[in-house]
Amino acid sequence: MNQSAAPSGLKRVLGVPGLTLFGLTYLAPVAVFTTYGTVAQTTKGHLPSAYVVALVVMLFTAISYGRMARAYPTAGSAYTYTQQTFGGHVGFMTGWTLMLDYLFLPMINFLLIGIYLNSQFPAVPQWAFTLAALLVVFGLNVLGITVMSRVNVVVVGASVVLILVFVALALKHLSGQPSPAPFEVFTPGEGVFAGAAILALSFLGFDAVSTLSEEAREPRRDIPRAIVLTTLIGGLLFVLVAWMGGLTHPGYGDFANPDTAGVDIMAALGGAAFETIFVGIYVIGAFGSAMTTQASVSRILYSMGRDGVLPKRVFSLLHPRFKSPIFAVSVVSVVSLVALFISLDHAVVMVNFGALIAFSMVNLAVIKHYIVDGGRRSAGDLFHYGLLPLVGFALTVWLWTSLSGVTFQVGLVWMAVGLVYLVGLTRFFRRRPPVMAFSDADPVTT
Repeated sequence: MNQSAAPSGLKRVLGVPGLTLFGLTYLAPVAVFTTYGTVAQTTKGHLPSAYVVALVVMLFTAISYGRMARAYPTAGSAYTYTQQTFGGHVGFMTGWTLMLDYLFLPMINFLLIGIYLNSQFPAVPQWAFTLAALLVVFGLNVLGITVMSRVNVVVVGASVVLILVFVALALKHLSGQPSPAPFEVFTPGEGVFAGAAILALSFLGFDAVSTLSEEAREPRRDIPRAIVLTTLIGGLLFVLVAWMGGLTHPGYGDFANPDTAGVDIMAALGGAAFETIFVGIYVIGAFGSAMTTQASVSRILYSMGRDGVLPKRVFSLLHPRFKSPIFAVSVVSVVSLVALFISLDHAVVMVNFGALIAFSMVNLAVIKHYIVDGGRRSAGDLFHYGLLPLVGFALTVWLWTSLSGVTFQVGLVWMAVGLVYLVGLTRFFRRRPPVMAFSDADPVTT
């Protein structure tokens, strides 16, 4: 295989470290504070338990993504896996539903940047910070994956430094307090499962790694490794931060504003100076997450455009110099302008529905690709390609039961719009939707 470029024209420049940094930047380890206040209230102070549950659930699905990335090392992620395994119609609907999450995730990050910077500079309107961040992220996405990979090092490095300082301050604070029950926050409690469903949003980064398959040097080897590493490292950082936060600030119901609970915690631990540092690094993390989420969704749009599922002449366009999907990046930026007019509460309910659809379908795709179609029937195969993805599917379905009614309403309306588009594309299902043709390598089942 040509390691300098994929058949599509995308540059193959990323190894396991770069891919993992992309996934961790997408996760944004400091984003634990994005939903900290809300989920701490939902779980009655058992936020670490909810993160542990979410991590276990996500690990099963992360393994399934790795299996399918090895079989189909292309940019389309869950869209490609279901398309190739269950056919074009199912693939389109999976990709379309996943787009709901991916399109709105950059917008949520832009909103958070505006909210946090406005808390420090109230004289500047929130929308001004949001718009400025959107324009810079658009420019970086046009410049391509190599530039973004360098930015990712800075983003993850700053986030890790903040977390280490936070943990150190938390331990110092606890050393002068009456001895708390350190593991009480890990016990089962009311709302833990509902909290875990919300926190599934925090892990939308391991699957995004698979969208870079055509920019990985050895996609069949490196993508699965990076997916699992992203999930484990990100999940453990989430648990650690939630644990320290729960010990140092057990009053989960007394935040001035649940959306900025991190500011209250940091101010209590390190004063105004540390609060300012936290806001700065949080904004850097949200900026990095916005950059990588936009890169990820633009690759899916590009993949669907290349297949002809979306208008090919525009969505399959690559920048002649930077080899970035220029039109797809522009579409995501236009959608993200909604951040100028919408609240964070309304934006958050729009995500998770599509992710859980994609997670369910990828787990089922492993079973069909390796066991049903691939004929793998040994005890080891049945465990790895049958039982593990089946457990992942069941756990994902269980998370469905905790989604809000509004999330279902938004998700079902989005699916209905996609179905109408599919009906028109296939002339009332009289013809098959376009399907990706693999030119770099045949899919594998071994």
